[in-house]
Amino acid sequence: MSTGAIVAIVLSSVVGGMLLLGILGAALSEDSPATSGKKVTPTAEAPVQPSKKAPAAAGEPKEAKPEKKSEKKAAPEPEVKVVAQKATFTPSILNDGGTFTSVKVTITNNSDKKISVNPLYFTITDTNGTKHESELGEDEHQIDTMDLEPGENSSGIVTGEGKFTPKYVTYVDGMFGDGVRGNVS
Repeated sequence: MSTGAIVAIVLSSVVGGMLLLGILGAALSEDSPATSGKKVTPTAEAPVQPSKKAPAAAGEPKEAKPEKKSEKKAAPEPEVKVVAQKATFTPSILNDGGTFTSVKVTITNNSDKKISVNPLYFTITDTNGTKHESELGEDEHQIDTMDLEPGENSSGIVTGEGKFTPKYVTYVDGMFGDGVRGNVS
């Protein structure tokens, strides 16, 4: 068997294996909420509207109108809350001398399970809509990497490269999933 034939067989085996892994991965990762194990929570309840009935006949009594509720339901506490405010950039010993913008972030775990906090799980979006990734080790007071148990909170600095006006900070637990935003005050 020639060297070219051996190379062709090996390459086709590798491509076939990658194709098989891709098919298996697609089959095992369904995006529907029923199979993904993710809890789907609505963002708002649909308004209750009375059904439209035909008007009552002359001899029939009219239905009593239900009383309007004077109390509004309090909005449920979000599972993770992010509060952000402008902060002064304080260069760390690792700072390379560039221009940076810092935001002080307080993250609170209101859920019933622990969450992970890591500077890489935060992004800063500026007033122009540009997203800035968190820069590691640039600010002296950078938020620490840790786990927050239910009811705990932590504060620290998230820093983006460049000079910009921060609009909001987004936190995503584990770098994947739904983000939680906190407007910068």
